[in-house]
This record gives sequence, C-alpha cells and structure tokens, in this order.
Amino acid sequence: MWAGLGLVLALCLLPGGGTEIQNCKEAPEWRIGEENPMLNSRGSVTVVALLQDLRVKLENEGLVNIWYMVVNHKGTYSQRKFHLLKESVSDHITVYQQDEKQADVWTTLNGNKDDFLIYDRCGRLVYHLGLPYSFLSFQYVEESIKIAYCENKCGNCSYTIIDVLQLV
Repeated sequence: MWAGLGLVLALCLLPGGGTEIQNCKEAPEWRIGEENPMLNSRGSVTVVALLQDLRVKLENEGLVNIWYMVVNHKGTYSQRKFHLLKESVSDHITVYQQDEKQADVWTTLNGNKDDFLIYDRCGRLVYHLGLPYSFLSFQYVEESIKIAYCENKCGNCSYTIIDVLQLV
C-alpha cells in the first residue's frame, strides 16, 4: 500500500498542462431515470466519457477511486446502438441511456460528441475537454484526470487522497 501511496503522491507533483475549460462549478443536476449519477460519485474524481484503456493504465499507476461513466446520445440512432456501446466498454464503466422524457444530459452539460468532463471529488468541473483535446492519442485527457486527482484546482474539498486511500 505504501508503494502505491508513494506513486500517487509522486504523480500529484507532476506539472499539469494548460488543458482547456476549467470552471470549478458544481455539475448541473441531471438524471438517468431516477438516478443522479453525479450525486453518487461524490468522493471520487469523476470522468464522464469512454476511457476503457486509460482507466486500466491510471489504476496501474496507483490512481484509484476514479469513477468513469458514459452518457449515450439521446438521438434515435444512438439509442438503437446502445447495446453495442454497452458491450464495447469495460464492466467497470457505467453506460447510461437517456430517458426520452427527460432533459437532454448533453445539452445540460453543454457537451458535444467525444467530450470529456472531469470533475473533482466534490463534484466541481475541473476540465471540459472537446476535440481535438479529447483525442486519447494526446495527453490532455490523462493529464487532466491526474490534475483533478492530485491538485485542488477548484479549492479545498472535504474529500482528500489520503481519505480515499483509507477507504480502499
């Protein structure tokens, strides 16, 4: 455990890039059916996107307690392909299908296709990355997650890395 903690603390000292929108505002409320995914994510750095390979890489580097989710587009075509999306991601990534009767989550989050929204442990938006910054072949997404994980970009948060590691 101490080796993992040392790695996490070392990663937290890495300088971050100047990656795109940083708002530090709490996520707007959105729901999938009766569930409020952001409310359930408190205490974890939260990434709203599709990150199967990056998730494993970050866990292997000692960054644990990161919650990944995908919100499928509300359009008819995307809804028909939902089962394919769900099958294509890891079991560790929650995939949500929007309810036709509810407000569009993508609109609520001011998001577009291939966007990554990265929130701190207190549910505040740290980065909103759109194309081309959301291409996983670049380091922007990974570095943004590490910054949200290791730094207090949006000020103090009642959840800390040490508190989270004690829960593991």
